[in-house]
Amino acid sequence: MQPDRTSELSALLQQRILVLDGAMGTMIQRHGLTEKDYRGERFAAHPHDLKGNNDLLLLTKPEVIKGIHAEYLAAGADILETNTFNATAISQADYKLEPIVYELNVAGAKLAREACDEFTAKNPAKPRFVAGVLGPTSRTGSISPDVNDPGYRNVTFDELVETYTEAIRGLVDGGADLLLVETVFDTLNAKAALFAIEQFFENAGRRWPVMISGTITDASGRTLSGQTAEAFWNSLNHIRPLSFGLNCALGSKELRQYVEELSRVCDCFVSAHPNAGLPNAFGGYDETPEQLAEEVADWAKHGFVNIVGGCCGTSPDHIAAIAKYVDGVKPRAIPEVEKKLRLSGLEPFNVGKDSLFVNVGERTNVTGSKAFARMILEGRLDDALAVARQQVENGAQVIDINMDEAMLDSKAAMDRFLKLIASEPDIARVPIMIDSSKWEVIEAGLKCIQGKGIVNSISMKEGEASFLHQAKLARRYGAAVVVMAFDEAGQADTFKRKTEICQRAYELLTGER
Repeated sequence: MQPDRTSELSALLQQRILVLDGAMGTMIQRHGLTEKDYRGERFAAHPHDLKGNNDLLLLTKPEVIKGIHAEYLAAGADILETNTFNATAISQADYKLEPIVYELNVAGAKLAREACDEFTAKNPAKPRFVAGVLGPTSRTGSISPDVNDPGYRNVTFDELVETYTEAIRGLVDGGADLLLVETVFDTLNAKAALFAIEQFFENAGRRWPVMISGTITDASGRTLSGQTAEAFWNSLNHIRPLSFGLNCALGSKELRQYVEELSRVCDCFVSAHPNAGLPNAFGGYDETPEQLAEEVADWAKHGFVNIVGGCCGTSPDHIAAIAKYVDGVKPRAIPEVEKKLRLSGLEPFNVGKDSLFVNVGERTNVTGSKAFARMILEGRLDDALAVARQQVENGAQVIDINMDEAMLDSKAAMDRFLKLIASEPDIARVPIMIDSSKWEVIEAGLKCIQGKGIVNSISMKEGEASFLHQAKLARRYGAAVVVMAFDEAGQADTFKRKTEICQRAYELLTGER
């Protein structure tokens, strides 16, 4: 386990732009490896094809991976990504290699650690860092793989947390300096990764720096699961990342406007590692090192970025050019961002001191609408979705979902309805308020929404310990909370009592007096 290098890394980021490495797959392809190379001796008899499982090369061809790492470090990379993009049980299941996930992550971090330490020893004035990579997995928590059942999912939030936890443990045990949740195409998957990270930090008794990097999939400016760049930031900034940024899918010219957008809204460092242009007709990438470096350097000169590198199609030549072009360019200064309640569905919704009343649509509440309750009880979910859609069309900026009905399995109903909402962009564009008197129902709902929603509500009626437990979990799921004016003595019945309870809750949550 590496010592805490957070302060060292933060200090460097304030002094200069740091350089991330480039594509691993591009470099592996240059070696022309065969099925036999991927198998090695250990997996010679494995009953499944293994070619293309680049993570496995950590065990069967470690000299190839370490050599690629060394090329990127020689090109000027400050931060080296581990070759663990698919080193999760979910992704390794495609090769029937789930049992070696922890081993892959340890090996990935160790190889990168060795390479970084060798280069740092040669030039202590240029320290190198290992970023333990957590990829998006081959499944998605927000999108159904079955066009006939939009509420179906082939992976659960808890399964994602479990597989990410195993990978995190391996990366840290192998010597990673920081954790990089990258190429996020579904924010719910990333939320599961961050939940696992926070849980791991709590158990370990210390923190590691966290980088987050999403991917805008096309000219719409949205992730695959439909979020805009700012909504993506609102959904994930609860972990207080070291850096936040974008990579993959687009070339530098196409990515520019979204990097600029993040540079305005993020109160942390900003990263970007674009592809070497858009794929050509043969799936290759044509942008030369100089072309990519010139564009990235222009971002730097405009004050958009703190960390830059390359993704698909890039090579050590691209990284060397980027390092040269950004050398001496002043890094982006972290802006003072106005404090607001920053929520999101597919789109951001920010509430500040100058905002007017927030319209919360409450017709999707079985306790407040008999008509809606009948729809849910009778299984008329299309009609129930129409109610939600109508609320948004009529101006609801948040929609409140409540399934607390004696004749319902409230937990299952909340899960199903929120998954159906996720498949309706005209509804899912606004934040969700998850409303229940049962914490297990609220928690089930939090596992379904990719945006930053609101928990309605928590209180101190069962004591401070329960209140803090629920507040901590709500934050870990990336949600805001409504705190009700209840304590052990009951509901506040005077303004003075309300003020006292709210002040007590604030002090408990923030540690401030």
